[in-house]
Amino acid sequence: MLVYTKSILTKLYTYDIINLHFYLRRLIMNKKIFIQALTKFIFGFLIIALLLFIPAGGLDYRNGWLFIFLLFLPMLIVGIIMMFKQPELLKKRLNAKENESEQKSVIALSGIMFTAAFVAAGLNHRFQWLILPDTVVYISAAVFLLGYLMYAEVLRENVYLSRTVEVQEEQTVIDSGLYGIVRHPMYCSTLILFLSMGLVLGSVFSFIILLSYIPIIAKRIKNEEEVLSHGLKGYEEYKKKVRYKVIPFIW
Repeated sequence: MLVYTKSILTKLYTYDIINLHFYLRRLIMNKKIFIQALTKFIFGFLIIALLLFIPAGGLDYRNGWLFIFLLFLPMLIVGIIMMFKQPELLKKRLNAKENESEQKSVIALSGIMFTAAFVAAGLNHRFQWLILPDTVVYISAAVFLLGYLMYAEVLRENVYLSRTVEVQEEQTVIDSGLYGIVRHPMYCSTLILFLSMGLVLGSVFSFIILLSYIPIIAKRIKNEEEVLSHGLKGYEEYKKKVRYKVIPFIW
């Protein structure tokens, strides 16, 4: 009886040690992810602030502050939720590195587009070229938040969602929820976000520049679908089931 009791205690002790080791590893990983995410968050904030307020000639650019609030507050909330609920997905998105050569040009073009849009918005405010009425700005802000909510829902639905074009190990086709309406709901949400962005900034010129996101994302989707069709089982059948890529009945 004594030997049996010792055996049970030994097993329980071993089980507790394994659990403690797993918990400590998870804690260390979460701490690293937190530091990495916070660093990128601050860096992104500073870059966008510089691109907006230096061309604007000062900090009295109200639309610029509104945009920063709308962009970074939900980003912070979503990041915190992902850190606790989906740390692996957050880690994957933070460490994303594009391998497809065609996608590298898409990323470069996107960077140029955003830089030009932010600088144009700041200059538009500074020189008062063409200022949009507050009603347009506030409606656009509501649309921007709607796009953010959609983006968060896509993150919830698809644990394989990556910032890079790739087929992951054990990845399966998701055809429910938003993925049952369009094949690329993430790009639908970013389209809403980016096209409303220029209007939130109060700049028609920024809006026009951000329209270039449509051909940029079309190029990315074309390459992504080629990769998924060749590497993801069932994706060809999914394409037949869900006809539209980004916008129902249009695209």
